[in-house]
Amino acid sequence: MATADWNPLGEIYYKKCEVYSMGWSDIVDISKFEVSAAPYGGPIALLKDESKTARVQVSTKPIITVFTAAGKQISQMRWNSGSIHKMGWSHTEDLLFVQDDGVVLVYDMFLTFKKTFGMGQEAKDVKVIDCKIFSSYQGTGIAVLTSTYRVFIINSVDDPRIRRLAEVPGLSSAPSSWAVINLDRQSRALIAKGSELCLIDQGGQYQVQTPDVSTEVTQFLAMSLSFNNRCLAMFTDKGVIWIGSSDLQKKYCEFNTKSPTPPQQLSWCGAGAVVGLWGNMMLVVGPDKDWINFNFDNPVHLVEEEDGLRIIGKYQHEFLYKVPEVTEKIFKIGSMEPGAMLFEASKEFYKGSQKADEYIRIIKDKLEIAVSQCIEAAGHEIDPAKQKPLLRAAAFGKCFLTDYNPEAYVNMCQMLRVLNQVRNHVIGIPLTYSQLQHLSMPILIDRLVLRKLFYYAVKICQYLKIADAEGASRILAHWACYKVQQKNEDDETIARAINQKLGDTPGISYSDIANHALEEGRPDLATRLLDFEPRAGQQVPLLMKMHKDNIALSKAIESGDTDLVYTVLLHLKESMNQGEFFMAIRNMPIAYALFIQYCRQQNRKLMEDLFYQEDNFQEEGTCKVVNSFNEDRMEDRIEELKLAQACFTKAKNEFAKVQTEEQIKLLKYQQRLEEEMNRPYLNLSLHQTIYRLTLANNHKVAEQLRKEFKVPDRRFWWLKINALGECGDWVELERFSKGKKAPVGMEAFVEVCAKHGNMKEAMKYLVKVSPEQKVKCLVKVGERKKAAETAFENKNEEELSYVLSKCGPSDKQLVDTIREKQEFIIIQQRSGSPSECSAKESTSSSDADHNQLALYHVTCQPHNRGYMVPIGYKCTIYVTCPA
Repeated sequence: MATADWNPLGEIYYKKCEVYSMGWSDIVDISKFEVSAAPYGGPIALLKDESKTARVQVSTKPIITVFTAAGKQISQMRWNSGSIHKMGWSHTEDLLFVQDDGVVLVYDMFLTFKKTFGMGQEAKDVKVIDCKIFSSYQGTGIAVLTSTYRVFIINSVDDPRIRRLAEVPGLSSAPSSWAVINLDRQSRALIAKGSELCLIDQGGQYQVQTPDVSTEVTQFLAMSLSFNNRCLAMFTDKGVIWIGSSDLQKKYCEFNTKSPTPPQQLSWCGAGAVVGLWGNMMLVVGPDKDWINFNFDNPVHLVEEEDGLRIIGKYQHEFLYKVPEVTEKIFKIGSMEPGAMLFEASKEFYKGSQKADEYIRIIKDKLEIAVSQCIEAAGHEIDPAKQKPLLRAAAFGKCFLTDYNPEAYVNMCQMLRVLNQVRNHVIGIPLTYSQLQHLSMPILIDRLVLRKLFYYAVKICQYLKIADAEGASRILAHWACYKVQQKNEDDETIARAINQKLGDTPGISYSDIANHALEEGRPDLATRLLDFEPRAGQQVPLLMKMHKDNIALSKAIESGDTDLVYTVLLHLKESMNQGEFFMAIRNMPIAYALFIQYCRQQNRKLMEDLFYQEDNFQEEGTCKVVNSFNEDRMEDRIEELKLAQACFTKAKNEFAKVQTEEQIKLLKYQQRLEEEMNRPYLNLSLHQTIYRLTLANNHKVAEQLRKEFKVPDRRFWWLKINALGECGDWVELERFSKGKKAPVGMEAFVEVCAKHGNMKEAMKYLVKVSPEQKVKCLVKVGERKKAAETAFENKNEEELSYVLSKCGPSDKQLVDTIREKQEFIIIQQRSGSPSECSAKESTSSSDADHNQLALYHVTCQPHNRGYMVPIGYKCTIYVTCPA
């Protein structure tokens, strides 16, 4: 019967089932080991201290062995540190060892050292007498009780921040029992001082707790918190188990065990029953004083889970759990629940009995509930042989539902397939469906990766269709990191194996794997792995970390990323002396050019030193010229320019040398002008100096400057004309125009006058403008109509087009006139072609001689030499009559 192994505890049932036959049965005796097992089906650590069991005093260190939940050995080592006071597991399945000096050492399940930290100086000085490893709101915490009866606590081993809890007044001996309670996201310690309970926290608060205890209590000998931290069980010196809420405000029951000695272990089975272990006898007590007694042939160890209790023995690994309500509804004798009826219908159907139809008809209105119950009950079953009938019943029932969503059924089938696989003794993780829901699938996959079961992890990801970035790719990256730790293979073999396995799998960074290889002390392997990394931005930082700076610089240049090149260059600059750095980049033109560009903006002195070392006299001279403008004193500026002149001489750049000499002369000239005229002239160019002198009416000085610096006439005239126009000295402008022949033409005078709005002055020079420039000058002074007439007289279509382009919306009449004149010119130019035009004389040709103008009607015809006027367009024109 399905209920034969159910054990009633009041109105509920508990079930104990075998999970594994232990693989260590021939080598392990639980009674001789200190046992610690990780929750959620985690590994089991055994510590054997031979110095405590040997008949003769020996000084050997204890041996630590880690097994899977199925008893398969994972790792083993002999302890080589201080005296171990407590051993336990973190929520990430790291093995924690707390020594009597308060030092905590963290290892992984393969007993590879990860890190260490201490519990404070006081714990180190006065030693630890007791320790608790507990689950906190931040992860896994540790609390230690020192020989001075003070409690020090950390809430997370990942971020060990030590806090001292309040002292218990009058505590002169070790407490009979104590526990760490997590309430309102704060960890507190409950200390039993004789019959008194004290709650202390890290804020210095001390509270005496008075639980509702009906029997006389001298001491509380043991305490145990439930997995969810909501319930508390305490064992008194009178053999009574007190069960209540963890805040001690509510009592569920008191159960008298009649045992004068406390249990070896006081634990919880889920949150519904307290379990006490005395030798080979286990007592399960419910909140209503109901109890169940179990006896074992060999010593066992109890491990709390959120939905049950794992019982680890020499030969068997069992699981005690409360029978789920849905399972009870289906399998309880005489149950008429929809799930029970559907399960019976399914069995009858596969027997070929017509009773199946009768059962279905009974629950036809509750068939969907029945299907859901069978699916849920299948999830809670550990044995696949019991899962299949329930799933078969659910599949049978959903065939009668037309609009049933099969997602729940499919998800359950997938989850059970995964759970059955990880429960297999080869993997040895006895997770229940409830535990998996709390743990989540990604964490389960991470735990497979921690066990180095990469193949199973990848297969599960592929089966559940998890995205590669979160599934297969990530797992393969972990495999590669594990691969580089194998010291028995050479670098080339490992690099080739990793590349063959990973290839171009998206989401995998070869640089991360190479970094792991570097941390393992294998730089050559890291270099080989980096050759497979396609992203230079990932390669270069690690190459610099490996001190392979030349390769890093080459990779950065090949990438074309200037920011990356600058990163390497600045790293090289900081790590090398200046000479070595300059030699390193001189043969890399791109890096050299980028560094020069950087120096121009950030460090010009360094750039000058670089040019000096490279004997680049031309660029060195240029630097000194630029530096001269940063000097405040004229003497220093001239000195810099002289140094630049010397550099240009070495560079054999005669032009630059002469220009520098001219600049020195100009600076001296400007300095003299400032002293004489009390106006700013320094730092101006030669043209600006002449221009400003002209504005200031210093025409003689400007002329002298022109001659001294051999300014070309045309350039000088333009400078002077513009300056006179700007200052409005029209008299001087007119006088200047009447001097020697202007090299710039009169149109320059017209343009300057028009630019400064003096049209009257511009008209003076208009008559002297050459015919070719007259139209443009007329337009500049605003005489567009005259410009059009002049262009028409010149019979120049381009000039007419120019005038037309300068007309605005207000010149509509002028635009029409210009277009007519353009048409006239076009027709006149092409009037000699008979294929284009035919003319009919409208007056008697006999009355006109050959000099007389006759009126013709001209009709344009199509032609193949360009579109001149519209086809069929009639216009009246005057032409000279032929002889």
